[in-house]
Order: sequence, then structure tokens, then C-alpha cells
Amino acid sequence: MDRITLTAAEMESLRAELAELEGPRRAEVVEAIATARGYGDLSENFEYHAAKNEQGLLERQITILRAKLDNAVVLDEAQRTAGGKATVGSKVTIEDEDGDRLELLVSSAGGDGAVSPESPMGRAVVGAAPGDVVTVEAPNRSWQARIVSVD
Repeated sequence: MDRITLTAAEMESLRAELAELEGPRRAEVVEAIATARGYGDLSENFEYHAAKNEQGLLERQITILRAKLDNAVVLDEAQRTAGGKATVGSKVTIEDEDGDRLELLVSSAGGDGAVSPESPMGRAVVGAAPGDVVTVEAPNRSWQARIVSVD
């Protein structure tokens, strides 16, 4: 996995999520498997197979989070806010060619309204300042947007 850039808050959020998954969530899944084993024949035990599937998904989430944290570089807050340009951790408002506005968060950690800095949208806005016109090279078409604000 390549290096990813995170803000200190994003790093802390991922650590908290990992702790939740490795602690209480893992214990819940282990308990569900133990309970399902008590229902009898494992070959026809839906609850057991569902719990084992849940365990596999949980362990995959844990592996992904650990890899992100192992490859993370924390962005210096002073560097992030210098110059008023969009970077990881910035909330950016853009206006597309039709005048529609969209608010997004540039983040390697994900979340609601977040775009990865490696995505077409992220590549377009990182380094841009309010007033700049950027071109988003999306898979189906290219389009332009104006940076309204960077917070």
C-alpha cells in the first residue's frame, strides 16, 4: 500500500475505529459464533455460517485499517492551512458548469462527503485556491468546476 496523508484528527479517528473493531465488535462476533455452535449440526446451521461470514468481514476491515495506519503520514496543520490552497483535510466548495454547488472533504480516511486525494475529483482540487477553475478528469467525461471556498 502506498503512503497516505492524514490529518491528526483523521489518524485519531482511524485508531478509535480500529480499537472498536478489535475490542467490542470482535467480542460480539466470537460470542455469536459460540452461541450458534450450540444450535447443533454446523453443516446446516445458518446462524453459524452467518456469524463466520461476519467474522471474515470484520477481520478484513481490521486488516484494511491497520494497513492504512501503518502507511499513514500525519500532515502538519500549519502546512495544511498555509496559502489557502486545498489539501488533505480541507473542506472545499466547488461550483460546476451548471452553477450547482457541492461541498466535499478531501480525505484519505473516507467518510460522508469525502473524496480521496487520489480520486479524479481529489486530484483536481488539491493545490487549488478559491477562484481557480479546475478540470475534473472523470472516467466518462471531463468537466470544469470553480473553487468557491477552501476551509
